[in-house]
This record gives sequence, C-alpha cells and structure tokens, in this order.
Amino acid sequence: CGGTVGAIFTCPLEVIKTRLQSSKLAFRTVYYPQVQLGTISGEGVVRPTSVSPGLFSVLKSILEKEGPRSLFRGLGPNLVGVAPSRAVYFACYSKAKEQFNSMFVPNSNIVHVCSAGSAAFITNSLMNPIWMVKTRMQLERKVRGSKPMNALQCARYVYQTEGIRGFYRGLTASYAGISETIICFAIYESLKKYLKEVQLPPSNGTERTSTSFFALMVAAAVSKGCASCIAYPHEVIRTRLREEGTKYKTFLQTARLVAREEGYLAFYRGLFAQLIRQIPNTAIVLSTYELIVYLLEDHAK
Repeated sequence: CGGTVGAIFTCPLEVIKTRLQSSKLAFRTVYYPQVQLGTISGEGVVRPTSVSPGLFSVLKSILEKEGPRSLFRGLGPNLVGVAPSRAVYFACYSKAKEQFNSMFVPNSNIVHVCSAGSAAFITNSLMNPIWMVKTRMQLERKVRGSKPMNALQCARYVYQTEGIRGFYRGLTASYAGISETIICFAIYESLKKYLKEVQLPPSNGTERTSTSFFALMVAAAVSKGCASCIAYPHEVIRTRLREEGTKYKTFLQTARLVAREEGYLAFYRGLFAQLIRQIPNTAIVLSTYELIVYLLEDHAK
C-alpha cells in the first residue's frame, strides 16, 4: 500500500527525470562573453553554449504544452509493477540471505552484497517488460488535447514494431544498475549493525520501537542517497536504450556516444529529481520492511 501511494505521489518527478535523461530533451542556447586578448579592437566575442534545462523548466514545458495529465504518464504500469517487484525482491533477498549465510560468515558484508545482487538480478529480469512500457509512455510527447496511448496500446505497439525483444531493451543497463542496489544494501546493513551496537535501549518498549524505526529510516535514506549518486549513469543509459527509433544499441556503445556528444555531465541529468523521488520512498519501504520483520519475530516469540 505504501509503495502504491508513493508511486502515485512521485510519478510527476519520475516523468520529469525520464524526460531529462532523454536524448530528445530540447537544449537552449546561452551566449557567454569571452574576451579575446589578441584582437586589435580588444572587444570580446560571444561564445554560444548549449545548456540543459532544469527540473522546473521541464515541469513548466510539460504543463504548458501537454497539460497536467502528462505528469502521470506511465502511472498504470508503475502501479501494476511496484507491488510485485518489491514482493519478488524482498522474498528473493530473504531467501538468498539464508543461503549465503550458510556459505559465508553470517550477516557479513559479502552476504549482504550477494543477496542484494541476486534479488535485483531476478527482479530486473522478470519486471523489465513492465518498466519498458512505462518508460515509453513517459517519453511520449503529445500536444494538449490529443489522446496518448494507454499501457495496453503501448505494449501492443512495441510488440508489433520490435517483437518480444523490444520489451527487454535496457535490460543490460538494469543489470549494471544492480551495483546501486548492492551499494545501497551494503551501506544500509553496515549502518543498521552500527545502530544496534550504539543504541541504548530505553525503558519504554514503544519508545524503543519508534526510535529504532526513525533511525532505520535515516539509515535507508543515507544508503539510497549515496548509492544513487554513485550508480546514477546507468539510469541515463537505460532510458536512451528504451527510446523509440534510437541510435543507441548496446550499453557500452551508448555510454561512449553520450560521453562524446554531450560530455560526462550528461550522465547525471535528472539526478536531483531522482534523489527527491527515491530517497523518501526507499526510507519508508526499508524501514517498514524491518518493522514488519520485527513484529513477526516478536509475535513468534
């Protein structure tokens, strides 16, 4: 339920983030004065530079040209996929953790890394078709008043034009994105272990639970923020691979093209929107998961 509500409220940010990552983003030209010391007149010349629009510029453009409803493009597939993907992920994570605990030092960093990586690999493989349709819908630009494709129409169009393989575009970038999940869970589990060691148990049991819950939310937020900043480039590459009629074919070829044509900063377009969207979501989901596990274990005792 929390994931569904979060998906609805953060959908506009996701649409803006996806548009910022797209190669079809309209750049604006800004002219900077540049002094030429060698000129006879000593006057400066004007140097044109392309500047990527920011979060609020894209928001304004969508509202003016497409209408408020476009901020919720792709919400249908997102609602269909968010609950199953998290259920699959946490089920796989728990099961993998049990297996790796028997192979390595229990609850060590290697166990957390392997468990998070395995769960993310399975979840990405199963859910990629849904996320592919969602991205296509978010990238679709329709003038105000025209009727955009719904999820089923978009899925049918992808199948007719690209076949089954079309639903798995961007999967290699999603696999590269497993690094974000691994980093996030490695930091999170380390912070959780540290909190258990330093936290003094209050006399009131309810107070202890609420304090632990808040501390876990902070730990999850810090973990996700660090992981997103480190691994964000794969998101830009994944969006480019999912564009219709794109020149981007493979993960490495896309990375080279983006770096050569737009510079390395292009790999971080939309990062601010991603951080605003993902950090609160992850904090709520992980801390809620820990609370449920805690209550179930307490009930079992």
